[in-house]
Amino acid sequence: MNGVRTYRRPISTWWWVGKRTYFVFVMRELSSIFIAWLVVYLLLMIAAIGRGADAYDDFLRFAANPVVVVVDLVALAFVVLHTITWFGLTPKAMDVRAAGRPVPAAAVIASQYVGLVVVSAFVVWLVSR
Repeated sequence: MNGVRTYRRPISTWWWVGKRTYFVFVMRELSSIFIAWLVVYLLLMIAAIGRGADAYDDFLRFAANPVVVVVDLVALAFVVLHTITWFGLTPKAMDVRAAGRPVPAAAVIASQYVGLVVVSAFVVWLVSR
């Protein structure tokens, strides 16, 4: 290799903290771990329900553990971040047109939030009736 060495500028482990867009990107990627936790959590709850009242009571005791509550709250924060960033990216990823004209990005994002509210209200109604 002719003894030639190229200079590589050292990069800090925390390079992503210095710029907001990088920080949000890394947090969004990190959110996948907590989304996976919520999937496992819900599967454990469904399995406990399927095994009967005693198993469900055991699950509720597990769910009331302060560590589990904190992890669930952190997961909720990441779900909110994931939702906001995903909705914000949708107009960039999809070319939505109506009558041959592009739909404004704000309308695409707003329609997603309207859909989220409608589906959430339906789930609340379904569970609380």
